[in-house]
Amino acid sequence: MTALHALAATQLAVNSKVTDELDYVLDMIAWLVTAAGVAGLMIVGSRMALAVKTGEFEEHLNQFLMVLGACVIGATAGPIVGFVL
Repeated sequence: MTALHALAATQLAVNSKVTDELDYVLDMIAWLVTAAGVAGLMIVGSRMALAVKTGEFEEHLNQFLMVLGACVIGATAGPIVGFVL
């Protein structure tokens, strides 16, 4: 039984070395998705503010919901991948 535990510990150590690089890449992608979501909301918000100031009332709700939908997809992708791995 001790040899089996030693083999399992060795396999876990090897697998954690392999997934460390993948975890780093996934963390960087998560930060980039968060930054892109914040930037998207700021861009849509500034376009809405400019439209109100100039008197042109365009339909910005569609763009706003699209950015929020992308943020939700990006926010849920990380936990789903973490659960699968």
